Amino acid sequence: MIRFFGGRVMTLANGIETQDIEVWTEGSKIVFVGKPKAEELDGKVFEREYDLKGNLLMPSFKNAHTHSAMTFLRSYADDMPLQDWLFKQIFPMEAKLDGEKVYWLTKLAILEYLTTGCTAAFDMYFELDDYVKACIESGFRSVLCGAVSGDKSNLERLENNYLKYNGKDPLISFMLGFHAEYTCEKELMEGVGKLAAKYKAPVAMHNSETAKEVRECIEKYGMTPTELFDSFGIFDFGGAGFHCVHMSDKDLEIFKNKGVWAVHCAGSNVKLASGIAPIVKMQDMGINIAIGTDGPASNNCLDMFREMFLMTGLQKIACDDASACPADSVLKAATVGSARAMGLSDCDIIAEGKQADLIVIDLFQPNMQPLNNIGKNLVYSGSKQNVKLTMCAGKVLYEDGEFRIGEEPAVIYKKANEIIESMKY
Repeated sequence: MIRFFGGRVMTLANGIETQDIEVWTEGSKIVFVGKPKAEELDGKVFEREYDLKGNLLMPSFKNAHTHSAMTFLRSYADDMPLQDWLFKQIFPMEAKLDGEKVYWLTKLAILEYLTTGCTAAFDMYFELDDYVKACIESGFRSVLCGAVSGDKSNLERLENNYLKYNGKDPLISFMLGFHAEYTCEKELMEGVGKLAAKYKAPVAMHNSETAKEVRECIEKYGMTPTELFDSFGIFDFGGAGFHCVHMSDKDLEIFKNKGVWAVHCAGSNVKLASGIAPIVKMQDMGINIAIGTDGPASNNCLDMFREMFLMTGLQKIACDDASACPADSVLKAATVGSARAMGLSDCDIIAEGKQADLIVIDLFQPNMQPLNNIGKNLVYSGSKQNVKLTMCAGKVLYEDGEFRIGEEPAVIYKKANEIIESMKY
């Protein structure tokens, strides 16, 4: 059992206020939240007593859209339009990947996630056995998103993965999904809708990331990607759309009515000049919002603090309104919202019985002082330098610059550089 005491706790159960309470964890779960009575502490033996020393304990961030193993393409193919970047640079390099490469490249991503206070990734990629091995060995949580594309022959693989990875390990789950409309044949998308109905399961995919994507979908099908997916029954049990930049009013109504999550990837959208998603309009309509970084080939970092600031900053510019997209809604999207978009309803807030996916924020650094409003400090001035500790499923994986994932960072860095050098020729 681990005891966190002596600081501030932001449970995010009801807003961003902080409380002077304690949190105890046992195994993978939170077992106590509150102010213990003297008799509750008397004789209690803790494996560790962590004195927060006035710092903040809060739920961890969850990255609701990423491609972790794309760390090998960080700063490799930048400053290009999305379609050229994807088809001329990314896809040809990805064809050279194998399972061992994905394993090491995923471990590199996990190191970065932990430094930014992130304990879970909604990951869309391939070589899943090796990806899962890297996550489990590191103690890191992941929801795998089906990444199929092409024709209907890939439906069997999607269904097999859904059955294989759900229940494989407490840290691993799998959501039905496919890459995007423009990489999938109609019959494949229709088949995904049938799988959603068969398992009464949500589905996730890239959706309306660029104006070109939407325009060409309308030319081909007479519908936007969102309308097309809905016509196949893909959203009948909810799900998530990644990016959602170019959304019509009808698209937004579908998201609202079907309970689909819009996963905002501000950094990638800006860098690829995809546009600014209508987040404020979505919020006003009651559409669920989560935050993801996208992959390190397009972002290029996996930093949830930067994503939070970009989300609110871009909305203020787009709306010509400094009050748009307030900090509390952004912080909620990066933690509670992202967890729920990923189906991790037991990892969203600090409460008894929830998973112990927690972070400690150092409030005694210049960028967090004075403590006028801690929640707004996190969004507007916070950075990963403030992350002192990252705990996933009750295990401390990162603390004060040291990693505890079973592998030395220097080994991972060496492997990553060897991989990209071997692939350039």
